[in-house]
Amino acid sequence: MKRFYVKAEAGADGGVLLDGRPVRTPARAPLALPNTALAEAVAAEWAGQGEEIAPATMKLTGLANAAIDRVAPDPSAFAAGLVGYAQSDLTCYRADGPGSLVARQAAAWDPLLDWARRRYDVHFAVTAGIIHIAQPPRTLERLGQAVAARSPFALAGLSPLVTIAGSLVVALAVAEGAIPAEQGFAAAMLDELWQAEQWGDDALALEARENRRQDFLAAARFLALLEG
Repeated sequence: MKRFYVKAEAGADGGVLLDGRPVRTPARAPLALPNTALAEAVAAEWAGQGEEIAPATMKLTGLANAAIDRVAPDPSAFAAGLVGYAQSDLTCYRADGPGSLVARQAAAWDPLLDWARRRYDVHFAVTAGIIHIAQPPRTLERLGQAVAARSPFALAGLSPLVTIAGSLVVALAVAEGAIPAEQGFAAAMLDELWQAEQWGDDALALEARENRRQDFLAAARFLALLEG
C-alpha cells in the first residue's frame, strides 16, 4: 500500500490520527489505545513508514489491532487458549542427555519454574523426554486465573510470548518483568541454539530465528508500554 498521509500523531483520546483522521482496525473499529505511551508508540510506527506502508514493520500496531478485533470480543476464550500451553510447558520437558544440554536446561529453566512456584503458589511436574506428563489441576487453575485477569490488550501482548516460547512460564516471567525479554527468548530457544552450536546454522534458520526474536521483543515492549 502506498503511503497516503503526511502526518501521523497520537490523538487526545488515545487514538492515532493520520492527517487528522482517526485510524481504524482491519475490522473497522477505532484504533484506540489504553494510554498515551502506547498511542504515541503506535503513531511513531505510522510516522516511520516510507513511500510504501510495510505492515510487517508495524508490530505494535498489529498487536493493538489483535487486541481490539480478535481478543476483546471473547477474552475468556482467548485466555484459555494461552493457558493450554501450561499443560505441555517447554520448561517442564528436559533432555535425558547429553550432560551439557541437561545442565544448560537446568540452569536456564529451573530458576523460571522456581519463580513461578513462588509467584503463583503452584507446583510443576518435570520430566525427561517428550512423553506427556500431566500438570496438577490446581496449577492449571491458578495460572488460568492469572491469565484470565488480564485485559484484552495485555492478552494480545502475552500471546506472541507464549506461542514463540512454547511456554506460559517464560511468557509470564517476561510479561511481569521477572526477566528481561532477551533472556526469555534465549531460554525459549535454548534447545535450538544448542543444536546450532553442535551442527551449525544455515541462513534460513538464522533468519527465521531473528524474525521470531523481533516478534518476541516487540510483544514485550508492547506490554511494557501498556504498563505506562
